[in-house]
Amino acid sequence: MLTAAPPPAPYTAVGLGRDPRTQSSTPGESFTDRKRFATMTHTIKGAEIARSIRTRVAERVAAAGGQVPGLATVLIGDDPASAVYVAAKRRAVREAGMRDIHRHLRHQATQNEVAAVIDELAGDPDVSGILLQLPLPAQLDAAPLIDRIPVTKDVDGLTTASAGRLARGERGMRPCTPNGVIELLDAEGIELQGAHVAVVGWGQLVGRPLSQLLLRRGATVTVAHEFTADLTAVTRPADVVVVATGVRGLIGPEHVKPGATVVDVGIHRTPDGLAGDVRAAELDGIAGRITPVPGGVGPMTIAMLLVNTLQAAEWGAERDAVPA
Repeated sequence: MLTAAPPPAPYTAVGLGRDPRTQSSTPGESFTDRKRFATMTHTIKGAEIARSIRTRVAERVAAAGGQVPGLATVLIGDDPASAVYVAAKRRAVREAGMRDIHRHLRHQATQNEVAAVIDELAGDPDVSGILLQLPLPAQLDAAPLIDRIPVTKDVDGLTTASAGRLARGERGMRPCTPNGVIELLDAEGIELQGAHVAVVGWGQLVGRPLSQLLLRRGATVTVAHEFTADLTAVTRPADVVVVATGVRGLIGPEHVKPGATVVDVGIHRTPDGLAGDVRAAELDGIAGRITPVPGGVGPMTIAMLLVNTLQAAEWGAERDAVPA
């Protein structure tokens, strides 16, 4: 059985600040009643799925011979969490047989200094992809720096050009975490066409691009955000619930219908370890499938970063100025 830290109080991000533990979507229905009708909850092993993807990427890199993809990571400052994330990405790059290129700038770096580094990497033929680790120090404006990355090297899929291509359904880089969520659902054999998917969270990194990817797969998508008046009314009918809010323990059994798939994108450090946006232990016996934290979506994000880097290298080999 999965364990999760107790949720924070009060609840303020979604649902007008009401504590979801006191809400019930159906009068007279208890969580115990609902558990009687649910099957055993299956844990989606994102780490295993990611490992398989990384193996296939490494095989394709090896088969390419002398054409070795290169990923450049840019880290500003010494934020411990960012340093850990970048180290994990660099390790994965090396394990895949790719070229690991890294630039580490001081915390006080100026906008012009960071821009110069990005421009240098953009013009380097050995660099297939560029990743600017977020968040940036307060003195830096992230958006114009991200948009300096050429669309062909935008392995995070965060530039304005990449977002436009996603919205138009054109060929281009897809953001790693949303793409990883889609891959997880596909690996589990979950049919998205015709499914009702609730996306909780409307952030630029996950919620917005994921909603667009799901729509293109034929899902009926409902999005909840900080102004949603009744969160349960959005999530309870859904076949799939994807949660990316940054609010620990927000989603519980009152939000999920029996048998639904729950994907937890959140990750929070607590005294007891890592926890997500979902109170996973309370969904045991209710959710049909659920991703754990850790070991669920996180490994998929890195796997899809490698996929994007390989794709960027292949586009570079085609000598396309812009993917068409």
